[in-house]
Amino acid sequence: MKKPIVVIGFLGTQLDAGQGAGRWNKWRPTVSLAQHEDMVVSRMELLYTLRHKALAEVVKADIQAVSPETTVNLVPLDLADPWDFGEVYTRLYDWARAYTFNTEREQYWTHITTGTHVAQICMFLLSESRVVPGVLAQTSPPKKQREGEAGKCTLIDLDLSRYDVIARRFDAEQRDAVAFLKSGIATRNARFNALIDEIERVAVRSRAPILLVGPTGAGKSFLARRMFELKQARHQMTGPFVEVNCATLRGDGAASTLFGHKKGSFTGAASDRPGLLRTANQGALFLDEIGELGPDEQAMLLKAIEEKRFFPVGADKEVESDFQLIAGTNRDLRSDVAEGLFREDLFARINLWTYDLPGLAQRPEDIEPNVDHLLAIHAAENHRVVRFNAEARTAYLRFAQSGEAIWSGNFRDLSASVTRLATLADGGRIPVALVEAEIARLRWLWKRGAPAAAAGGDVDLDALLGEERAAALDLFDRLQLEAVVRVCRQARSLSDAGRQLFQASREQRSVVNDADRLRKYLAKHGVEWSRLAEA
Repeated sequence: MKKPIVVIGFLGTQLDAGQGAGRWNKWRPTVSLAQHEDMVVSRMELLYTLRHKALAEVVKADIQAVSPETTVNLVPLDLADPWDFGEVYTRLYDWARAYTFNTEREQYWTHITTGTHVAQICMFLLSESRVVPGVLAQTSPPKKQREGEAGKCTLIDLDLSRYDVIARRFDAEQRDAVAFLKSGIATRNARFNALIDEIERVAVRSRAPILLVGPTGAGKSFLARRMFELKQARHQMTGPFVEVNCATLRGDGAASTLFGHKKGSFTGAASDRPGLLRTANQGALFLDEIGELGPDEQAMLLKAIEEKRFFPVGADKEVESDFQLIAGTNRDLRSDVAEGLFREDLFARINLWTYDLPGLAQRPEDIEPNVDHLLAIHAAENHRVVRFNAEARTAYLRFAQSGEAIWSGNFRDLSASVTRLATLADGGRIPVALVEAEIARLRWLWKRGAPAAAAGGDVDLDALLGEERAAALDLFDRLQLEAVVRVCRQARSLSDAGRQLFQASREQRSVVNDADRLRKYLAKHGVEWSRLAEA
């Protein structure tokens, strides 16, 4: 059974006007809603301002004359200024919240042809947010006006899920944004792709601080800039992208660099300095290695994030800056908080959106598309296309994706490697011999950067477990535990060690908790992470 139609709309003080008999020879949008033979409006909630009560009474009588089945309720709204957005929206919102909607028994149409432009916008917003449920109704006059001619009534459902074409446009726009964040690189790592999908949604919907965690070279700075450029393309930011590595800020100059200073505030302050926070106004501020900030700077930054104002060094008057903070770190700030090295309240403030970027070694399937991307960049910059021979490409990727390739410098290492290959390639082709030489160079590079002891003798299981427990281990278990301990001692955190040790099997798990898996393995041998972290 078809539900009764209830129309909610404003009285048209111009379009619905008319007192004499001639009014029936003109098209009146509110009256026309009751003149359609193929639809019957059961009830109409006709909103009007107090000074138009007489016209509202006339329109009510005319509607009931052409459609006796239609009940018209006159709803007075006390509006001092029908062009004041705040006032109109507040009055409509309060009325809608007090109104008893019964969507199971009635269907609601919101008429948006009449009323001021402000009223029409407010009605649209209330329908879009479902404060007023149902669809929008838009009326239009007939091509040729005759008495009793109703014109046209078009219904618009704001539930975009009903519109496949529009939904596809939104999906395509989101895919384009995700591809932009990844620089168009067709990455294949499921965890990384899921992470970028969420970052895209947060980047375009939020101005809250974002924390990017990951090893040096994992792409934190690059991703922060792409997030800013995405927001800028959406007209969400008009200010600049300002970037600083906090590890370079030392002593008295740290606060001055970030927050600015007044002339004469300290020796050498020959003029006022705005500081990076003010420079980033209406833009984005990327503080890389935020864990390196001193305690005073941390306190000042917290105030600036929360209140959008702060004191420059030596100033007695606050300044304002509205920026979005993107922070980066390769440290475990949770441990720093526990040790008193990083403010707990600041960490809580920047930890709303935290993303742990995996290193290149944890994304072996993404090495191939990144190699292709780097070769494309080299070709664009040097106007010279370079490609691998088939055998050479296979050999390079086999090594690059193996456990032997630690990629300690992450994408910086990969970029340098591809640049060397492309530069040395003769005739635009990278042969096997060149790949073999490059692999030898990478092995030398990473061996040089590794700890001197690598055979397992650097791990004293007797001291770690006790002589009796260590002697009970099979050789297999001893070698495995030595290798695990060695990775743990070099890792930044328990989670970091877990990611390295379970880099392959973690991708097959629906719930990834590397830290818990590693903790249980260590506990099986009576080893606690805290002892390894202190060693």
